[in-house]
Amino acid sequence: MSSTKSPPLTLLLCLALAACAPKPDVVIYCALDQVHAEPIIRRFEAQTGLKVQAEFDVEAHKTVGLVRRIREESGSTRCDVFWNNEFAHTVAMAEDGLLASYDSPAAADIPPLFRDEQHRWTGFAARARILIVNTDLADPTTIHGMDDLLDAAWRGRVGMARPLTGTTLTHMALLFPVLGEERARAYLSGIIDAGVNLTSGNATLMRLVREGELAFGWTDTDDFNVAREAGYPVAAVYPDQETVGTLLIPNTVCILERAPHPEAARRLVDFILSPEIEATLAAARSAQIPVRASVSRPPHVRSAADMRVMEVDYAALGTEVDHRLAELRERFLR
Repeated sequence: MSSTKSPPLTLLLCLALAACAPKPDVVIYCALDQVHAEPIIRRFEAQTGLKVQAEFDVEAHKTVGLVRRIREESGSTRCDVFWNNEFAHTVAMAEDGLLASYDSPAAADIPPLFRDEQHRWTGFAARARILIVNTDLADPTTIHGMDDLLDAAWRGRVGMARPLTGTTLTHMALLFPVLGEERARAYLSGIIDAGVNLTSGNATLMRLVREGELAFGWTDTDDFNVAREAGYPVAAVYPDQETVGTLLIPNTVCILERAPHPEAARRLVDFILSPEIEATLAAARSAQIPVRASVSRPPHVRSAADMRVMEVDYAALGTEVDHRLAELRERFLR
């Protein structure tokens, strides 16, 4: 006679607990750092009584891990809402038919630059691409923009993240439509020829500048604010105010085309897009820049209304970012 072993008691208990656990009313995948996003999500739960299952990205994968999951799950969608900390992958998913159209009433006063014409995604709470300057090594009033990195006087003393992931990839890819093909390629070649130090990421670049190993370089305002709060001798230069302007990279939020809980998803999106949440993110350590001029912010956070913002065709970038990445890999992985 054959015999079968009973499942261990601990396994049975775990299965029973899982079966009894309340099912979520809405599921959100979130690429913004958990320390900033989770309190906002819990505030939504407290105000609405809805249960949110929030799944966050790990730093090593940045946004790419969650995007990959959404694409892999497209045949049987688990996620209702995607809160991305940038826009390129969001736009690409919209173009691939993965996002639903929803014209949130909370987004009515968000500038058209940050709203998809088909209402598949909305941008809010941006980071700016800035030059972080060590004021012990350089006078920030003499540094004006992107071309300063190529100045022979700073050879070996400036840097940027290798432009293959994250906001640096987005930034360099956007140079093509903003500057034109010829000027963009000349700038990328200039980075290599000028001996610009290439780091593993924006946070690494920030640390090298704040510690005085580099004089200045490209980073994001959230990384700059970490150094500023810690009391390091740093300043932020919002670049190219007399030419192409400063690039803003907004968070984006969207609803999946096959969201299992569409009504709750819309309520969550409305909440995230409210002016109160932009104000919360501006006051947080990440110092996000409100895209609405009317939203309150602390003195150290610039207003998008008082700077020249780079004019960007966000939709166009989403369709060509992979093509640009291939070219950047060829240039910067030699």
